[in-house]
Amino acid sequence: MLTASHLLYALVTVSVIVVMFFRKGVVIPTLLGTFIIGWVYAGDAISGFKAVYLSNLSAAKELFTIFLIIALMTALLASLRDIGADRRMIIPIQRMMVNGHVAYIVLVLVTYVLSLFFWPTPAAPLVGALLLPAAVKAGLSPMAAAVAIALAGQGMALSSDYIMQVAPMLSAVAAGASTTVIADRALVLSLITGGVAITLAYMMYCRSLKSRRAALPASTHGREGAVSESQSMRRHVPIEGVDDGAVAVGLPPEEMARHRWRMRWSKLLAVLVPLSLLAIMTVMAMSKLGESGLGSFEGGDGAAFIGGVAALLLIISCVVSNPRKALDRISDYIIEGFLFAFRAMGPVIPIAGFFFLGSSDFSGSILPVKDGLSAPAFLFDLVASIQHMLPSSGYLAAFCMLLIGIITGLDGSGFSGLPLTGSLSGALASTVGLEPETLAAVGQMGAIWAGGGTLVAWSSLVAVAGFAGVSVIELARRNFIPVMTGLIISTIAALLLW
Repeated sequence: MLTASHLLYALVTVSVIVVMFFRKGVVIPTLLGTFIIGWVYAGDAISGFKAVYLSNLSAAKELFTIFLIIALMTALLASLRDIGADRRMIIPIQRMMVNGHVAYIVLVLVTYVLSLFFWPTPAAPLVGALLLPAAVKAGLSPMAAAVAIALAGQGMALSSDYIMQVAPMLSAVAAGASTTVIADRALVLSLITGGVAITLAYMMYCRSLKSRRAALPASTHGREGAVSESQSMRRHVPIEGVDDGAVAVGLPPEEMARHRWRMRWSKLLAVLVPLSLLAIMTVMAMSKLGESGLGSFEGGDGAAFIGGVAALLLIISCVVSNPRKALDRISDYIIEGFLFAFRAMGPVIPIAGFFFLGSSDFSGSILPVKDGLSAPAFLFDLVASIQHMLPSSGYLAAFCMLLIGIITGLDGSGFSGLPLTGSLSGALASTVGLEPETLAAVGQMGAIWAGGGTLVAWSSLVAVAGFAGVSVIELARRNFIPVMTGLIISTIAALLLW
C-alpha cells in the first residue's frame, strides 16, 4: 500500500525532472525532499535531519571509489604536465595530419583514447592547444575540428566511460544491477552512437575539407570561427621540458643539469605512460575473453587496476621531476586531483542520496525502520502500483528512458541524472520485460551525450568551442542532428541485441 511518504517521493521526483528541464541545479530539491520524506516517514523532524545526513553518507560511501579514480588519473596528468611529458605524447601525432580528412580522423582517435583514460575535461586543453591548430593548418575548418573533439570525447568516450567506469557504477548502484554488464552494453551503444554521429558529421564537412585541402594559411578567416595567428602557432612556442631550445643561455650549471635531467625523463615518461595504458587496455580486453590468466575485472576491479597503475606512474613522475621535493609534490598533485574530482562529481552525492532513498537496499540505513518491518522501497512500490497502467512495450520504455536521460542532461552535467535513470531502470525493467542493465545503459547514453558536452551549450562544450574559436551555440546546433540520429539508432540496436 502506498503511504504519504510514497506520494511525497513521487512529487519530489517529478519536481527534480521539471527543474532539470529548466536547466537548473537539483541539489536543493533533493535535499529538501530527503528531509521531508524522512520527517513524514518517521513522524518527527529529527529523523528528517538525520535522513539528510545519512543519505549523503550512504551515497558518499558507495561513490568514493569514483572520486578516488578520478583524483588519481587527474593527479597523474598534472604531474606529466609539469615536466612536459603530456605534450610529448601528442606532438608526434601532428606530423600525421597531412590533409583535412586525415586530421579529422586523427582528432577523433586521439581525443577518444585520451578521454577514456583522463576524461574529456582534462584532455581537452591538451588536444586543443597542440592538435587543433595543426588540424586547422592541414585543412580542417575550426568548426569541424570542434565537432570531432566534442563527439569523440564528451560524447563517445564519456558516455561509455569504460576505463574509469564512473558512469556505469553510478547507473548500476542506483539500478541494483551489474556494473560490468552496464559498462559492456554502454560501450557498444556509445560506439554505435559515436560511429553514426561522427560519420554524419564528416559527411556534412566533407565538401569543405576537399576545398581546403590544398593549403590553408596559418591564420584562418571566416565567420565560422577563426583561429588566431598566435593560437595556431602555439605548438611552435618553446615549452619547458619539451623544446630543447627552451634552455636559456647562461643558466647556472646546476639549473642546466636539472633541466637536462627533466627532459630525459620527460621523453621516457612520454613513452612509458602510453605503453602502460595500452597494456591496461590489453589485459582488460583479454580478461573479457578469459585469456589473460588474471581473472576478470568485475565491478570496480577495472577502476582499481588502472588506479593502482596511475598511482605508481605518479610516484615515478614526481621522483624524476624533482627528487628532492618528490615527497611534498605528490601530495600537491593528489590534492589537485581530489579538488577536480569533487568539483566534477560533488553535486552528484546529494542527488544520488535522494534516489538511494527510493531503494530498499539503502533506505534501511537512512530511515529508522521499525523491528519486524522491511526497509521501504518508495520508487519500486510506486512503479508496482501503476504497473497495470503501463504498456508492456520494450520499445516505448527504452525511448522513454532515452528521453528522460536527455532531459536530465539539460542541466549541463551528464552525471547528475544517472541516479534517476538508474533507479527508474531497476524499477521498470521487470514490467516491460527488459533487463535493468539495458535500460540503464540507454538512459546513460541520453544523459551523457546531452549533458556531457555535445548538445548543451552551457556544459563542458564551452571549453571545446573556446579552443576552436567558434560559437558554442553554433557548435551545439551542428552536433544536434548527428547525435540524435546516433542515439535513436543505438536505442533500437539495444532492443535488438538484448
